Amino acid sequence: MRRALIVTSIGGFLPQFEMNDVRILQDYGMEVHYASDFQEPFYHLDLDQLREQGIRPHAVSIHKSPAAILRNLKAFFEIRKLIDREEIDLVHCHNPLGGAVGRLAAAASRRKPKVIYTAHGFHFYIGAPLLNWLLFYPVERLLAHFTDVIITINAEDRERAKTFRLRRGGRVYRIHGVGVDMNRFRPQPQKRQEMRARLGIPEDGFHVVTAAELNENKNQSAVIRAIAAMEDPAVYYSICGKGSTAEKLREEIDAQGLGEHVRLVGYRHDIEDVLQSADCFAFPSFREGLGVAAVEALACGVPLIASDNRGTREYLQDQVNGFRCGASDPPSFTRALERLKADAALRKRISSCCRASVSRFSVEDTDRRMRKIYREVIHEQ
Repeated sequence: MRRALIVTSIGGFLPQFEMNDVRILQDYGMEVHYASDFQEPFYHLDLDQLREQGIRPHAVSIHKSPAAILRNLKAFFEIRKLIDREEIDLVHCHNPLGGAVGRLAAAASRRKPKVIYTAHGFHFYIGAPLLNWLLFYPVERLLAHFTDVIITINAEDRERAKTFRLRRGGRVYRIHGVGVDMNRFRPQPQKRQEMRARLGIPEDGFHVVTAAELNENKNQSAVIRAIAAMEDPAVYYSICGKGSTAEKLREEIDAQGLGEHVRLVGYRHDIEDVLQSADCFAFPSFREGLGVAAVEALACGVPLIASDNRGTREYLQDQVNGFRCGASDPPSFTRALERLKADAALRKRISSCCRASVSRFSVEDTDRRMRKIYREVIHEQ
């Protein structure tokens, strides 16, 4: 039996985003192994459940921070040994450090397996800080030499990756993210009242939702400031997720006097239900490779208010399925929120356009593309 190894630097990334890839590999007769940091998983992680699904997990010392040099160096040796011991034929890497450590380990192994890297958003992009280009761009160009396939999730990254020199015969593909389950994420107006009651949102309140990791890049504070500027007691904001800036956001909410209206509700396993309660979805990130949470909201018919970046440009159509704002311009979010809140007919019109605008991001479309990629790589072995 041939064997595939999926490497991520973020614990729980595979069960959260990559189970469709696992199923494809298993359909092609491959045994799937998973190497990641299981001590500090960001997403829900149940190793017994993974084993029941035929996945063999391997805890390694990898860390998502480039500053964790010793840990990632140890992970390099662990993954290299794992590749040779388990006779791995294909390595598929995710996340920047997972991509770096996994590819280097594959290149240094005796097995020399085929290598795929999915770039969920290069840290160098048009408008990125110069430091990002100085640090990450040369590293990605170098690592491309050890890569058979680079998969990107937006047009800008695809064009950049096409300038890299991959292994002989190497190719660059673009997919529309990890794929959204359009049956799970769909408008269900009958759940609106129930979910509002559970979340403590009045029926006549204007409810804004964000689902994202709590970090500086996701920029939730821009929406908090935008809502504060509205001075409207009928506006409520639910921030779904967990992360390093939670305490900072709580302090900002309290400082703005919004404790009764802006809430950190933590990581939600029922986000498809939470979205049914929303009047709009706010997505103020400075940087996005794509932003699957925003696509999920649109699939539920929720108008989008998002910052303009290479990820949101893949699906945000200004004044069609939402409004384009500036990540560093909270007043632009205020204007968009005020406009949507004041005009129910506008909300209804925009909502009617949302789902159709993201049909190409379906899990079926991603499945079709990934099957083609895996088939080509596996048959080359």
